[in-house]
Amino acid sequence: MIAIYIIAGIIALVLLLAAIAPKKYNVNRSIVIDRPIGEVFDYLKYVKNQKYWGPWQSRDPDMKQTFTGIDGTIGFVSAWESDHKQVGAGEQEITKIEEKARIETELRFLKPFKSVSHGYLETYEQVGNKTKVIWGFHGNNKFPFSIMMLFFNMDKAVGKDFEEGLEKLKNILEK
Repeated sequence: MIAIYIIAGIIALVLLLAAIAPKKYNVNRSIVIDRPIGEVFDYLKYVKNQKYWGPWQSRDPDMKQTFTGIDGTIGFVSAWESDHKQVGAGEQEITKIEEKARIETELRFLKPFKSVSHGYLETYEQVGNKTKVIWGFHGNNKFPFSIMMLFFNMDKAVGKDFEEGLEKLKNILEK
């Protein structure tokens, strides 16, 4: 009988945690770049340029990359594979482009765990021929991963990577 109470207690705890766990996430960071919006947007829409400013490429310069389609257009896919635990494997596909405004991608992570997120880069014209860039991604936390998100701060973990990448982007475009 005690075993039944223990099992029932564990099940109740898991159900409670699942009920209060975050079901969605959205992480983003922004930076202002001293360049006109057209110039910034034209650089951002080419996924291959991420090798120069994306933080993950510098963590594993030897990662394998393959490309399908025409870069800078809807349907272009960049796939990567790495043994580095912070890089993993997956692919990024351009799903929407709004000229001088927004680029959307679907991020399909395969390693270290399978998940799908939606990435975005937004550009906003600023006074003085400057451009604000917002880089982020969002998605859903599915059970049981959602319970783990009670103990893991996605914003803190990925936000640092976005900040690092945006600083590199700024340095490249302001040269």
